[in-house]
Amino acid sequence: MSPGLATVTLVVAEYDPAIAWFRRVLGFELLEDTDLGEGKRRVRLSPPGGGSALLIARATTARQSAAIGTQAGGRVAFFLETADFDATHAHMCAEGAHFEESPRSEPYGKVAVFRDICGNLWDLIGPA
Repeated sequence: MSPGLATVTLVVAEYDPAIAWFRRVLGFELLEDTDLGEGKRRVRLSPPGGGSALLIARATTARQSAAIGTQAGGRVAFFLETADFDATHAHMCAEGAHFEESPRSEPYGKVAVFRDICGNLWDLIGPA
């Protein structure tokens, strides 16, 4: 059995606004929302079709709060691939996603950088 990367943690200020944003803007599916007590929840979301998951973790310390939106030190942290770049981009724009740039062509495909609800940078990537 080969290991694989299944889940990545994203630190957020609050669970419910983050869940709503990822579902509405990116079309993610809510895989799990388990109450762990004392205000903690295990929340996992996945892009349509699955394969990987995002674990939404609410910041509970000042250090964690300071990391919200800067988890990759200002670099693109996440890469969202789509088979239909133009349709996905249009949907995201209609839902209020903040794109840092207009779509551009790269050797690896069509790409545009956007920010999630917390300010983290993502690449939206489609076929060339």
